Amino acid sequence: MVGGDRRPLDSSFRDPSGFVYTRDGVLYRQVNRVFRDEFEAVTASGLYDELARQGLLIPHEAASLELAASDDAVAVLQPEPVRFISYPYEWSFGQLRDAALLTLEIQERALVRGITLRDATAYNIQFHNGRPVFIDTLSFEPRKEGEPWVAYRQFCEHFVVPLALMSRVDIQLGALLRAHLEGVPLELGSRLLGGRSWRSLGLLFHVRLHAAAQRRYRDRAPAVGETTSRKVTAQTVLGLVRSLRSVIEGVRWNPGGTEWADYTSDNNYSAEATSSKRELVTGLLRGRGVRTVWDLGANTGEYSRAARAEAEYVVSFDIDPAAVERNYRRVRAEDERAILPLLMDLTNPSPALGWAHRERLSLEGRGPADALLALALIHHLAIGHNLPLERVAGYFARLGRTLVIEFVPKSDSQVQRMLRSRPDIFPCYTREGFEAAFRTAFSIDEAHPVAGSERIVYRMTAA
Repeated sequence: MVGGDRRPLDSSFRDPSGFVYTRDGVLYRQVNRVFRDEFEAVTASGLYDELARQGLLIPHEAASLELAASDDAVAVLQPEPVRFISYPYEWSFGQLRDAALLTLEIQERALVRGITLRDATAYNIQFHNGRPVFIDTLSFEPRKEGEPWVAYRQFCEHFVVPLALMSRVDIQLGALLRAHLEGVPLELGSRLLGGRSWRSLGLLFHVRLHAAAQRRYRDRAPAVGETTSRKVTAQTVLGLVRSLRSVIEGVRWNPGGTEWADYTSDNNYSAEATSSKRELVTGLLRGRGVRTVWDLGANTGEYSRAARAEAEYVVSFDIDPAAVERNYRRVRAEDERAILPLLMDLTNPSPALGWAHRERLSLEGRGPADALLALALIHHLAIGHNLPLERVAGYFARLGRTLVIEFVPKSDSQVQRMLRSRPDIFPCYTREGFEAAFRTAFSIDEAHPVAGSERIVYRMTAA
């Protein structure tokens, strides 16, 4: 029984070896008695220290047993907190690929020390300081000689299948991870890949033949006395890991040719307007004590970086996979540690998912942010998706405390382009209508024109 203010996290209840909880706002991980021998063996191997030192595993410190959440504890750890929890269905192609390569590198390092990963779910990874990092300290155990890698199928369904589908069929198939929280099933991936899996020996082996083997053993019970497993050496497992690495390194995707990925270089902004807007963003955030900013329509992250000058951490959301991928590649190339690009459709944002709708948090459940940026966004929501301005205002007020938002009038060329393909059924989409709608959820603090344009940037405070 958990007592006092020690609250287990809803994402951490399935594993009997331990769980994550908070006490007085501090995050802890409890190691249960049933996992004592495994935990002590992994600790003694030096693997934790090696991985943490190399930035591959979230660092942790030993805490007092008095801080345990139950009497079953044999150890309490205090891990370094991650600034924003994200999920695989919100990652770009490059983020999922990097998470896969990290998992394989950790498994390879573990095998050298006689340790193995007992699970290989993508949910063991978070993005921290601009890089993927492994967060589940209790996923390791001593390897038993002769046993195969028990997490092989899980790795394929969480990483190999979705990356292959995104690379070879359609980048938007990454969204299957939202429907399949346990990973995209091998058989489904094999059918969707079709003949494409035959063009790669790695995909043929790890997806199509793997799916066929799973189907065969599922449909056929072993005879009495029959053994269904062969003795597997550590070298064989290491060979499997290296084969998987070759497959992951071989799947690639070029983030070009989409409308919004090229938006920042193909719009009606002059150099004067761009400079003015950037100065407005930084000026409206300055002196507000802002620590976290969510940029809700970030594109490739130009204004996320402007916000970063005034905030500790920026989560940079966009609906377009190519724009998010470009943003992430820049984060990696420039070693940016406080910007997290993520894929998010604000008209259908990430919901609460998993058991009892509590294992994976909704976007709103991870807020509120200190400040929101909503730049060149409102016309897409109101005109492109028929969302009433009052409802947009109400949702934004639940996501963040301060709002920096840009109003784009109907006379703007981007809005005119949208209205060319549909009737204008938006009589309330005016500056006056916008202000009236947002006053239902915010107080308007300031409003400034963007130089060289007809656009207006506001700062508002949630009511």
